[in-house]
Amino acid sequence: MRYFVAVAEELHFGRAATRLHMSQPPLSRAIKQLETDIGALLLARSPGGVTLTPVGTVLLDEARALLDHADRVRVRVSGAAGAATITVGILGDGTDPGMSGLAAAYRRSHPGIDIRIRDTDLTDPTCGLRAGLVDVALTRAPFDETALTVRALRTDPVGVVLRSDDPLARHDRLRLAELSDRRWFQFPQGTDPVWQSYWNGGRPREGPMVRTVQECRQAVLWNGTVGLAPLGHDLPPELAVVSLIDLAPSRVVAAWNEGDTNPLVRSFVEIATATYRR
Repeated sequence: MRYFVAVAEELHFGRAATRLHMSQPPLSRAIKQLETDIGALLLARSPGGVTLTPVGTVLLDEARALLDHADRVRVRVSGAAGAATITVGILGDGTDPGMSGLAAAYRRSHPGIDIRIRDTDLTDPTCGLRAGLVDVALTRAPFDETALTVRALRTDPVGVVLRSDDPLARHDRLRLAELSDRRWFQFPQGTDPVWQSYWNGGRPREGPMVRTVQECRQAVLWNGTVGLAPLGHDLPPELAVVSLIDLAPSRVVAAWNEGDTNPLVRSFVEIATATYRR
């Protein structure tokens, strides 16, 4: 059902596969099996994407309700069973300096909790929240916040990452207009457009496709591509970061599904808020 909802909302198998962090063939097989089980065509396929059939439209409403109910059941059953597990999604390479302090503070407050970490690449700033893969995400905004609750933890100024031998690397500060003729790294099709727009400086760009922090750095090193990154992160000596003076700061945030009443999520967010404000 989660697979079907993703395809029905994206109206494209490729974008849905990216959103679910899986390859397209098993997603297509799962949808075909669902159609076989139901005995009706759910999606009308075309080279440009898919459209919902009348049966698919009905199932989408029901599937959303079923998944919402399943999430509530999971929380209630976990509480009744005394299960003490929380899955935390972490974006990128997990080198945020506030993360180690948060981990220590959470362990002190919840010594009996099984904390599971899911490290995700840059193609999903929600770290799998919408797919039900994590309970809470420690990530960066901005991104599409529909059906999510987001708590700001910290703001970081952003700079442009360049090769150290790039003439612009000698500047103390830069403006986005000074980078208008450069190639910028891109995220795959289907990536959250709000997220993509921010890391492209608010306008369409061209450049190589990347998924991870390391791929971003290699794109700069090998291709002279430019990209953005929060200031204060360690870089290899071959790369430099120059402050941008006309881009809004990046926000470190905690995000969780709207209406989630899991007490472990609430306590995680409260501890994260206190830790990042120190």
